[in-house]
Amino acid sequence: MRLVEELEPVPVKYLKKMSGTDDLWEIRVQSGNNIFRILGFYEEERLMVLTHAFQKKTRKTPKKEIVVAEARKKDQILRGRRYE
Repeated sequence: MRLVEELEPVPVKYLKKMSGTDDLWEIRVQSGNNIFRILGFYEEERLMVLTHAFQKKTRKTPKKEIVVAEARKKDQILRGRRYE
């Protein structure tokens, strides 16, 4: 996570825009043999809201994980900004 916070620009190996989604981004994290993904979206140019994390076990991101992240993004937008 520190790489995503500190590097400019962040290498695509760690942060990538997900095609076929409602502007979701994927943060890639590996710890030992475990691979994790954190999905989120940019609310402002430098503010990323993280919506959903899961352990990745296949090459392709499961559709159900994308659906959860998109639903949480819609909810966040409807509720408005609550972090300042």
